[in-house]
Amino acid sequence: MDLQFYLRDKRKIIKEALDRLLPPSGATAPTVHESMRYSIFAGGKRLRPILCIATLEAMGKDSSPYLPAACALELMHTYSLIHDDLPAMDDDDLRRGKPTNHKVFGEAVAILAGDALLTLSFELIASMDVAPEAVRVELVRLLARAGGTEGLVGGQALDLSSEGKDVIAETLDLIHARKTAALIEASALFGAVLGAASPEEKGSLSRYGHSLGMAFQITDDLLDAVGAQEKTGKRVRHDQAARKATYPGLHGVEESRRIAKEYVETAVAALESFGGAAWVLREIARGLIDRER
Repeated sequence: MDLQFYLRDKRKIIKEALDRLLPPSGATAPTVHESMRYSIFAGGKRLRPILCIATLEAMGKDSSPYLPAACALELMHTYSLIHDDLPAMDDDDLRRGKPTNHKVFGEAVAILAGDALLTLSFELIASMDVAPEAVRVELVRLLARAGGTEGLVGGQALDLSSEGKDVIAETLDLIHARKTAALIEASALFGAVLGAASPEEKGSLSRYGHSLGMAFQITDDLLDAVGAQEKTGKRVRHDQAARKATYPGLHGVEESRRIAKEYVETAVAALESFGGAAWVLREIARGLIDRER
């Protein structure tokens, strides 16, 4: 199967599942629900839920019973985007080619929508009766760690505190590892936990997810530095204007590309024991180098 066909098919499945799992816009707190749906259905690669699904399939498992867990990853990710775009954070007015949530619904509703997506992500996992209780508890632990001070929140805090400063490579790596790689690594580990992976398999998938996440954020830095807004769907050159810590700013464009390729190679190598069953995971990693959005 062609990778692009696979991705289109899974995005359709995920979109339909999200539509079922999100509260309807006409329910209680309709404006908040409309705001939640606005950002969830504004587009996006659905990378994190797809990684969960592809990991399960690489282990020979049927992913369909576990779509709520995959969707929980997308809810966590979207919440982080809504909050990151706020004026007090990264102050962006464009996301995926559309006005950011707070530009449409106001800051108060955007904050509440992000909060609602975050809390719903845990509810989806806790309510997933097809998985044993121990598995659900482990998924909650993974998601909480990826979203907390060891993950998204910690990475965003460090990113904000580093603006306008000369940061060392170790600090920049820590920002990227927490702000981006942590949730991507958790996405692969979701599939590992649901698929009853061995400790060795979990270790391999953890290395894959971390390396993929680092490569993803480095290419994101590169897109901001040298990409085109009509392709990325968001404002470019923003990081430089805000004096943010980025790979091109610290290492230069060509060295950043080289490091991103190294991370991709590490990610691909981590999947060796899975053989041909992990072809989707490999191709997702290889495709990062040439992405335009």
